[in-house]
Parts: sequence; C-alpha cells; structure tokens
Amino acid sequence: MKTNLQEKKMKRIAELLSGNLSYFAGENENGVNGEKAEFLRTSAAFLRKLGKDLGFTECKVRTNPAGIAVSGSVSLYGIWDDGNGLCFVLEQSAFQNQMLLYREISRIDDYYGRQNLYIFLSDFAKADYPWLCGHFLRFRKGAGACAA
Repeated sequence: MKTNLQEKKMKRIAELLSGNLSYFAGENENGVNGEKAEFLRTSAAFLRKLGKDLGFTECKVRTNPAGIAVSGSVSLYGIWDDGNGLCFVLEQSAFQNQMLLYREISRIDDYYGRQNLYIFLSDFAKADYPWLCGHFLRFRKGAGACAA
C-alpha cells in the first residue's frame, strides 16, 4: 500500500467524520451498508496499515459500531517496546471543533493511558501521511522514520 492511498483514506475518513454517521433516518442511509459502515471499514484498514508503518511490535485495531445515535469508533493500540506505546481513536467527538484523540499507553490493554491529546479533524484532513507518522513517532523512545 502506498502513502497516497493512506492519504486518500485520511481525507475520506475526515469527510465521513464531518457528516452525520448516526442512522436515525433509517438503515438505508447510514446503516449497515451506508456511510457508518464505510467509516468503520476504511478506518480499520487505515489504522492497521498505520500500525505497521509505525513499527509496533504488538498492535490491535478495535472496531466498535456502537448504537444508532453515534458514529461508532475505531481505535489503534500499539506497543513499540515494554511500557512504550500509543492509542489513536477515530470517532466523532462531542467537541464543537471535531478532534481525534490519541495518548501514550504502557500496555496493549491500557485503556486509560497518559494525558489525552488531540488532533483537530481539519488538520488531519489536510495532513500528509508521513507527517502523521512523524507526529506519532515522537512518542517512541528512540524514534525512527515512518516505514511508508
């Protein structure tokens, strides 16, 4: 997979998160075959590739479709080495300015981690993939380059 494909996915994920991913209007619009399902599939594929490119030694991508009133979420939990990892969550936020959450973690099952940090959705939409990798690799002890 090439960097430009990951960037296309970033832009599509941002478009989807900017819209209404709940499906109160009925399943035909945003339900099982609609934009919510596309968001969940595209985000999971994007995060699996991101985990590989960040060089995690252990990595899990979790998808939670949640209920009809919310977007659902897709999260990446990755560990570089003992006590050094990152969590990145793609979901619609409750903030006025849409933001994507990430934080340092110490274990693959660390659901609390350290302080929550955020990337504005608008910045994510405009960013290139190597920038995103570099941004996250700052948290790796002995950081290296993105494999993309």
